[in-house]
Amino acid sequence: MSEWTWEWNGYDPAGERLRESLCTLGNGYVATRGAVPECRAGLVHYPGTYAAGCYNRPRSTVAGRQVVNEDLVNLPNWLLLRFRLRRAEGAWGSWFSPRPHTLLDHRHTLDLRRAMLTRTFRHRDREAGVVAVEQTRLVHMGDPHLAALRTVFTAEGWAGEVEIESCLDGEVINGNVHRYRALDRHQLSQVRTGALAPHTVWLTCRTSTSDIAVAMAARTVLAEGSAASSELRQARHRAVHRLVVPLAPGRPSAVEKTVALHTSRDAAISDPLGAALDRLSASADFPGLLNSHVAAWERLWRRAELQVPGRSGRVLRLHLFHLLQTLSPHTADLDVGVPARGLHGEAYRGHVFWDELFVLPYLNLHFPEVSRALLNYRYRRLPRACRAAAASGRAGAMYPWQSGSDGREESQEWHLNPHSGRWLPDHSRLQHHVGSAIAYDVWQYCEATGDTEFLHTRGAEMLLQIARFWADLADFDPGTKRYHIRGVVGPDEYHDAYPGAARPGLDDNAYTNVTAAWVLGRALDLLRRLPAWRREELRDRVRLDGDEIPKWEEVSRRLWVPFHGGVISQFEGYDDLAELDWDSYRARYDDIRRLDRILEAEGDTVNRYKASKQADVLMLGHLFSPAELRRLFERLGYHLDDEVWRGTVDYYLGRTSHGSTLSGLVHGLVLARARRADAWQYVQEALEADIADVQGGTTGEGIHLGAMAGTLDLVQRGLTGLETREGALWLDPVPLPALSEYGFSLRCRGHWGVRIRRLSGRLEIGVPDSEESPLRVVLADRAVTVAPGETCTLVVPAEDPGG
Repeated sequence: MSEWTWEWNGYDPAGERLRESLCTLGNGYVATRGAVPECRAGLVHYPGTYAAGCYNRPRSTVAGRQVVNEDLVNLPNWLLLRFRLRRAEGAWGSWFSPRPHTLLDHRHTLDLRRAMLTRTFRHRDREAGVVAVEQTRLVHMGDPHLAALRTVFTAEGWAGEVEIESCLDGEVINGNVHRYRALDRHQLSQVRTGALAPHTVWLTCRTSTSDIAVAMAARTVLAEGSAASSELRQARHRAVHRLVVPLAPGRPSAVEKTVALHTSRDAAISDPLGAALDRLSASADFPGLLNSHVAAWERLWRRAELQVPGRSGRVLRLHLFHLLQTLSPHTADLDVGVPARGLHGEAYRGHVFWDELFVLPYLNLHFPEVSRALLNYRYRRLPRACRAAAASGRAGAMYPWQSGSDGREESQEWHLNPHSGRWLPDHSRLQHHVGSAIAYDVWQYCEATGDTEFLHTRGAEMLLQIARFWADLADFDPGTKRYHIRGVVGPDEYHDAYPGAARPGLDDNAYTNVTAAWVLGRALDLLRRLPAWRREELRDRVRLDGDEIPKWEEVSRRLWVPFHGGVISQFEGYDDLAELDWDSYRARYDDIRRLDRILEAEGDTVNRYKASKQADVLMLGHLFSPAELRRLFERLGYHLDDEVWRGTVDYYLGRTSHGSTLSGLVHGLVLARARRADAWQYVQEALEADIADVQGGTTGEGIHLGAMAGTLDLVQRGLTGLETREGALWLDPVPLPALSEYGFSLRCRGHWGVRIRRLSGRLEIGVPDSEESPLRVVLADRAVTVAPGETCTLVVPAEDPGG
């Protein structure tokens, strides 16, 4: 395999769901899993298609309770195309279905450069003989409403016919995630089908509760010559085009299926069906679509240049590919957030969590227009967040832990433990630190791009309302003379209550409190920096009381951060928990990543133990450079030197089960600075998380987009120490021997294509020729200015495996 291709050889039913996720093709508007075209959804295959932001909210009865869940909708299956063979003067054979004993030389090839999935195989039919089949598909990056499938049949040593059934199938459900099987999985209603001679069938439907209209139109034609017969059929839930194509020995016959998709959420259309039919009629043939599709991807790859040698580089390029398929420049035109599992499956129901915290650092420096659109998704839901805060008796904005169409809290109230079969209360909605993540994203985007217009308007409103929420949530304790934030859940997620407590939530989660203090400090900085007229306008718009600002200042400096034994406590009372016998559980179970489920099935609870699902305190080292983290603690009145931080890192390393793909990523980045000798183990785990499906089957339900984007950020920011602030590019390279050479380009404050390249012992910074001002680059021990059209080479410390 080359650095641009991934191959899967043979046919392994047990591995198909994973391969389908990794072979998903998309364009930021829609994506289709890499399922084989001839199969409908079943135990082996799942041909899901998802449009960004297309949600539905069915009601279900689960364990005697009425529950409502919003889901990303599995749209009608456009991919379906099956075939059967017959020799001249013979009877038709069976419809082809993949089986290991009839498949010869079966291979899938994912071409990242051209964003194509090619499948080749030879099928031995008992009646006809052997036929070679090559199928190539694309989901168009130039025109986001188009997709295409080309199938080439070649008879080996016999003559006859192939009958092809090309279908739009509306008889689909949301069935990708087995543990959701107790929920109502029917999302589509009012399915209608039709035909438009000579080559087109169409299908329309509506989502059952959100009432989004969906329309597909498909054109299926023989690339050269004409079919022996062609028939358009329509059934209640399926539109079918059947063709009979003559086959001659050794002579390829190609069938091209082109599909157009529109929904009522689209701009600049009259109605979805009319738009789909119109777009399909104007579309090119397969070669023409392929040429324009590849050209669109060439433009993307130029903007997202990444050079890392070896296996790591191949994996990083695959991660970048899936990021760009989920969040492309087309996303900038949509009202959508960052789906945690991409547009690749139905896990987490397609919801938006805090994953933009791991995604935007990369996008900011390559596709800032996409970052801005994702932040606008949050801004449009600011009124809903303010209403949520008011409903809980708080001021400001309380953003939901899980968001979907309209910004209400989508976190489930009950979740199923597949180990015990029991439905348990779900308190993850207490992860209010999502608000701090949004504020961080706003600030980082504006620092990277210099977009003061956004910072002074929409960004400022979000920042101030999130700060207002934290200031109101913090309670003053005369005993400690400190402010405390109680009743929350931190990034760890395992701990959602104290042992035996009647109420959920924990007090003074360190990550929550420190990031809340950071938000308050940034909000105060912003108010001071705003022009006087804008400051007054903003005060009036958000009704900012004059008495609030002094309290913000006080809370930002006096929030409580718990410590024990010279390390930062994950939350108040953490040191009182019992130690877990990690060796015993590792010996008893093959995988203890989901330790919470294991303990609950045993009648125990993880709340009793010093055991974390993923990085919690250490997330502070992921967000903030060592210098900024020290300043944050100093502002709060605490001393945080390298010794305390290293001790904290060591303490939690042995108490984390890594039940999230984000955990290895965060540990890798933190250890790259705190303990380099151990960093590579975690970096490797982050790189391989989805490819190796380390979570044991979850990747087949959708890739982990935050972890994939985070590995790109690990190279771009973690290894370089890159920060964009004060109008300059700040670098503090980390010598990590296993990733000692790399290169990438980025956009920085008006400069397109700034090239950064790390080679042994030196760092090269090239600024493209333009009319922009010179770029100021700041390192730990020096500052340089690089003029447009120049390249600066700096000597940096050589690699050292210690640390």
